[in-house]
Amino acid sequence: MPARTAPASLPDTMLCMEITQPGPPDVMQPCRRSVPKAQSGEVLLRVVAAGVNRPDCLQRSGSYPPPPGASDLPGLEVAGIVVATAGDVDTPVVGDRVCALVSGGGYAEYCTAPAVQCLPVPSTLTLIEAAAVPETFFTVWTNVFERGRLQPGESLLVHGGASGIGTTAIQLGTAFGARVYATVGNAAKQALCERLGAIRAINYRSERFVEVMCEQTGKHGVDVILDIVGAPYFADNARLLGDDGRLVIIALLGGAKTELNLGQVLMKRLTVTGSTLRSRPVAEKGRIARALEAQVWPLLERRQVAPVIQDVLPLHAAAQTHQRLEANEAMGKLVLRVSDEL
Repeated sequence: MPARTAPASLPDTMLCMEITQPGPPDVMQPCRRSVPKAQSGEVLLRVVAAGVNRPDCLQRSGSYPPPPGASDLPGLEVAGIVVATAGDVDTPVVGDRVCALVSGGGYAEYCTAPAVQCLPVPSTLTLIEAAAVPETFFTVWTNVFERGRLQPGESLLVHGGASGIGTTAIQLGTAFGARVYATVGNAAKQALCERLGAIRAINYRSERFVEVMCEQTGKHGVDVILDIVGAPYFADNARLLGDDGRLVIIALLGGAKTELNLGQVLMKRLTVTGSTLRSRPVAEKGRIARALEAQVWPLLERRQVAPVIQDVLPLHAAAQTHQRLEANEAMGKLVLRVSDEL
């Protein structure tokens, strides 16, 4: 089917940031490429802003290649204006302001996205703010609330509480009635997490989170732990979980291999789970998008929750954002401004 395009003609080429070879941040360089075309089930966006996430850094270093068929350009979340749609797409329509989860291609002036992975920009958010939403909100929803089954009144411990994922998990956990705690690496990050709703943010450089959390929970243990560290925290996480506790692992910043005490799993009826998002089928990510629209978008409309953005930099400063992420300097999200808002 023919594509539907905005009245103004689209350019043939666009500015983007490409990974010239696997390596440090400066291997990302500006270049010009052809503007992509929306395929069946897709829309084409004029990108206003793109969120920056740790998987982008992993892709740049060569350890997280894009799935088959995805753009080799980095960038997993964007916000912008729909300028074209494939003929089989009914919504969104040309002219809509949307944010979208994508499998790559976000660090560019134009980006295609599956229509079902697009969400309307809440009226209370700018497009810059909306660009910081999809990757973290999709991730937290599917892992904490679907896989982790967090319920009102339960306790949630978020490792890396000041990260984009962490600040989202703290806000959503609190909004849905959980008692939320976090681990962080310095006093400024402690203050941020507690301002967002964490009952206690634990500085892992000066405190042992297991001891603090045992004290906080009256030795009953934690119901759900969201972990980005992996192997070094596994034993302490399992020890800290209470009966029927759920450990949800979404990253392995500290390593992937460890020993598992199956006795604790049996005695406390623990669930150990985890997931990645990028390689999941479009239909599955579309289902998560609809759940977010129903359950979380009203909170964004009221600004009961909102993305935490530390800094907004121009597209050509992508290497600087990666350097800051890899140095653990960021609190909340870093966003690349690609073009001006309409």
